[in-house]
Amino acid sequence: MKTVTFRRPVGQGKGRQVSPSSQARLAELITESPLRRDRLIEYLHKIQDAEGCLPQGLLAALAQAMKLSQVEVFEVASFYHHFDLVADDEPRPPALTVRVCDSLSCELAGAAQLIERLQTLVGAEVRVQPVPCVGRCAQAPVAVVGRLPVSQASVDSVIAHAKAGDRECALPTGQPARGDRVEAIPEPPPGAWPVLQSLIDGASQPVDVITQLESSALRGMGGAGFPAGRKWRIVAGFQGPRMLVVNADEGEPGTFKDRFWLECEPQRFLEGMLIAAWAVGCETCVIYLRDEYPGVRALLEREIAALQAAPPSGWLLPAIELRRGAGAYVCGEESALIESIEGKRGMPRLRPPYVAEVGLQGRPTLAHNVETLAWVPIILQQGAPWFAAHGRRGRKGLRSFSVSGRVCEPGVKIAPAGISLHELINEYCGGMADGHSLAAFLPGGASGGILPASLADEPLDFDTLQPHGAFIGSAAVIVLSEHDDLRRAAQNLMRFFRLESCGQCTPCRVGTAKAVTLMDAPRWNEPLLRELSQTMIDASICGLGQAAPNPVLSLFRHFPEVVG
Repeated sequence: MKTVTFRRPVGQGKGRQVSPSSQARLAELITESPLRRDRLIEYLHKIQDAEGCLPQGLLAALAQAMKLSQVEVFEVASFYHHFDLVADDEPRPPALTVRVCDSLSCELAGAAQLIERLQTLVGAEVRVQPVPCVGRCAQAPVAVVGRLPVSQASVDSVIAHAKAGDRECALPTGQPARGDRVEAIPEPPPGAWPVLQSLIDGASQPVDVITQLESSALRGMGGAGFPAGRKWRIVAGFQGPRMLVVNADEGEPGTFKDRFWLECEPQRFLEGMLIAAWAVGCETCVIYLRDEYPGVRALLEREIAALQAAPPSGWLLPAIELRRGAGAYVCGEESALIESIEGKRGMPRLRPPYVAEVGLQGRPTLAHNVETLAWVPIILQQGAPWFAAHGRRGRKGLRSFSVSGRVCEPGVKIAPAGISLHELINEYCGGMADGHSLAAFLPGGASGGILPASLADEPLDFDTLQPHGAFIGSAAVIVLSEHDDLRRAAQNLMRFFRLESCGQCTPCRVGTAKAVTLMDAPRWNEPLLRELSQTMIDASICGLGQAAPNPVLSLFRHFPEVVG
């Protein structure tokens, strides 16, 4: 009879053993010392970039080097879409991946057909992946060859770039794209960091700056619309040290305005961030940038290096860190974003406490969207009354609308708050596309609901669309025509929410999956879908699950004829 022993050899730890070759390779890739727990995702990116995947052996070596359990490293690596985990005995993925956006704006432009044709034409050395929104909705359909975005992509253009080896995204030009309307942005005053330097030199005190922001009516442009000045005052009221976190992870299908601000006005954005840090008293600034923007990342690295080499005089520059997302829409929620910055899975926190009091590293944290911060130096330069006076229909301020879909000139439009959709299309977008008439629109991306053309004269702003079961959110406007299938559009949006649910809470994890199944039926079960939607709204932890039913409920409310 064979004797079986369950004792490990002396000196051998639990779990998967780490080979000397994996340890040596890890040391080549990550030279930072000591390794920091909060930079786990950055280390995973370094391995993925070098190896084209995350080999099992290197993950085990990373866990050992960081003194973490292998489970902890594997669960973080497996949470994010952009990481490819590969077991030691599995083949590695192809050297080139072509990602084709299949979110709504790109689906309207033929993304499904493009994906199908590419999958049949490319060889085994190329992997074709349907992916969620890549933030270039005005150039739909969009494919990403390696890291190179291909606008108005076709089979021929994608294959040509793949064969030519054009796979790296260049630095942005700094110029608005065709279709962008940004005349409302005034020229900056001369000098380096002119507004910030004037504040440091004593032009205003922090409390005065906060008061100016409050009187300007500037609100958070990431979706929630919380008054910016009030948020600064709240965070400043908590005992320091304080942190500042920038949410540059715009992942809402239809949203690409932050990319415009980062590509065309990076210094305005950085100056606004530093003004916020100065006024609130933040000792560290962390910019969390979505991984789909490699060109922006290179641009910000250059701008931050220049800033640190020649900082404003008379003030100790706060520490600035640029962190890289890894493909998780839920990280647009501020507490999930903070979890990700801390090197964890991007799962939203239960609240209270709110991040203003207990945020990054447990400290009071000012969390802001890119566009919100970019407006700060402009408002202080031009004056709060200038900004507030731009609104229409009693609304205040300017904001960036990301417009895509069936219009002649999609793009970023800097327009007055309270503008109507008809005005936005006719004054800023060159009218509807040829052969299309307005039938419906999404005022706030995937989560903002779907409204009929009969509501196209309603003001587009915070708090104006809720009576119609919708909201403006990040102002991602997707325009639909009579040629578009609204059922299919709602199905596309719900598939997105199912894919992006973090899985933490049952109402969202199970609800989005169940909703997709129910919506694939020839006839929708309205009572069951309504009951499911209400459960998700009432019981989901964060805005993803709470807003996911909006497309379904919008069709029941405004388009009952299409769901029978």
